Amino acid sequence: MATMTVSGAPEGTPRESGAAAPESAVEIEVEIADSARARRRGLLGRAGIAGALLLTPARGVHTLGMRFALDVAYLDRELRVLSVRTMRPGRVGVPRVRARHVLEAEAGAMARWGVRRGAQIAVHGTE
Repeated sequence: MATMTVSGAPEGTPRESGAAAPESAVEIEVEIADSARARRRGLLGRAGIAGALLLTPARGVHTLGMRFALDVAYLDRELRVLSVRTMRPGRVGVPRVRARHVLEAEAGAMARWGVRRGAQIAVHGTE
């Protein structure tokens, strides 16, 4: 299992409402779905997730067949957050052209962790 840390958005970058800036780097457990099979399965069939799931490479996601709402962060090549959306079950997200990775977590988690547009994600402990 890998972990990820989140560092805040650059100075002057507006935050989404309700998202607090982290006082220090936040460490979160993250699963990495880097095969076609793992990306297709994603979080389907689960009742929830304690940390996050990083789909790589990926530009978009859907929540068809999901049991819970998701926070979805679209990341660029350098793992900088392009946008964050909450998706209810049964939705198809619009793919983001500049996105190369997608981070998924239970709804509300991204705001708690300080994941917002402009934030930098770092993944540690990958093999």
